[in-house]
Amino acid sequence: MPTVVHPRIRPGAIEDREYQATIADAAFRQNTLVVLPTGLGKTTIALRVIAESLLQYPTRSVLILAPTRPLVLQHGASVAKTLFAPDPIVLTGAIPPERRALLLHPPQVVVATPQVIGNDLASGTFPLDTFSLIVFDEAHRGVGIYPYVAIAKANQDGPRARVLAMTASPGGSESRIREVWTNLGIERFEYRTEHSPDVVPYLHGIDVETVLLPLPPEVQRLAIELRAAVQHQIDALRKLDWLQGSEGNRRVLLEVGARLRHQIQDERARGNPGSAAMWQAVTAQSAAMKGMHALELAESQGVDALREFLDRQTPKAGQRMTPATRTFLAEVAGVRRLLDGAHFEHPKVARAVAIVAEELRAHATARVIVFSQYRDTVDRLVGELEALHDPAIRPARFVGQATHGDDLGLSQKEQGGVLDRFRAGAVNCLIATSVAEEGLDIPATDLVVFYEPIPDVVRTIQRRGRTGRARAGRAIVLVAQGTRDESMQRGASARERRMHEMLERVQASVSRGSTLPPPERRLFQTRLPESD
Repeated sequence: MPTVVHPRIRPGAIEDREYQATIADAAFRQNTLVVLPTGLGKTTIALRVIAESLLQYPTRSVLILAPTRPLVLQHGASVAKTLFAPDPIVLTGAIPPERRALLLHPPQVVVATPQVIGNDLASGTFPLDTFSLIVFDEAHRGVGIYPYVAIAKANQDGPRARVLAMTASPGGSESRIREVWTNLGIERFEYRTEHSPDVVPYLHGIDVETVLLPLPPEVQRLAIELRAAVQHQIDALRKLDWLQGSEGNRRVLLEVGARLRHQIQDERARGNPGSAAMWQAVTAQSAAMKGMHALELAESQGVDALREFLDRQTPKAGQRMTPATRTFLAEVAGVRRLLDGAHFEHPKVARAVAIVAEELRAHATARVIVFSQYRDTVDRLVGELEALHDPAIRPARFVGQATHGDDLGLSQKEQGGVLDRFRAGAVNCLIATSVAEEGLDIPATDLVVFYEPIPDVVRTIQRRGRTGRARAGRAIVLVAQGTRDESMQRGASARERRMHEMLERVQASVSRGSTLPPPERRLFQTRLPESD
């Protein structure tokens, strides 16, 4: 396997891939947005550009931005392991602002969360003019009020350091990519897929399979009861003139909620408590949303997840029950009776456990990740796998840091420990929420299981990209038949197809010499000052 030879790159540290070299060369010369599926080496491309920047501008620093602390630490470790460079400086909110300022002595590689740099720029304590390169990881976040936007604006108004922006997906619409492009000051676009001719020789392939599971009659009965509960509240909103037409889906109910909040603010601004009808609508909308969430749990998660949710709705001693909660619990009294002493479960639970067990028993070195939207499901699957008492199956819970009551999160240190055990093989199956989707260095995963399909294009690509890296991989999506799972799966596939079509149009447009945004809005000079 040929490796990259460069004065700033440690021998044997980086495999020499043609497409990565091509993209890195372009990114060093122009502000570039790199769109690559997860697993194709965005970090490696960044390391090559960083190495060249350190070589060409030895008195300047490099700034790497990543949206989470684990990602920041990961980038710092990659730089230390791969490059001949000063030890990277890692800046997160755990370091007080006054101490952060004392750590900055160019030339160096600074790895930080955007919130920290945004705050320090606002206070005038971050010397952006000492940097030759800014790397924006997960660049699709560079929209709206996210700190990436302010940092890029400060750069365009001042030092105009080179910009390398990286993402697995800039979003599903051309307006979104235009916004990222404009906000980050992009000049060049480098887009590849698994099917790009210069990428294909390096891929191992991902086999994607959808498993359709019919709901048993008992779960169907729960769903019927919950739909009826939601419909009662939708009818109430319609009678109160907050809803028109026959459909009351999640999107419509969220819009009603936004209108209600706006009216409440207006009433309070005038010193009015609001009408009884308005507060009845607030209760109905909130109860309907709770019912929709319960329905989603019943159809796509499992009986235990539904039971846990309903139990959490009952206030603890000394807590006050809101009108919406009281209404919701009254509506689902029949559901709770059905759950009392229930000995049935959603078929996804058994199928997910069977899929994981089969993979790990058949391949002693295999690694598996199961993704679920909900921690209750994560806990249930971990428990079911542990109950097998099979030494071939070594699961671990992998969730975010937040703790909600009895639902304990994992500290950053605990997360790192789980990932270390996963890499080493002490753990061979991660049961994870979305925290494992974005950016984390989880190599050589053989199988990814989607406990449920998700509509978000970026997250779908990131989940799937956890496999097929070092060797051929598989992705399995569990879909409950006749539920919103099916529409989610269809929608995700359609959105991903449209996204690739859009990116191909952008690539063709840029190749013809046109730019996004129009040429007069080009923000950055082509090359850095040669005096350094």
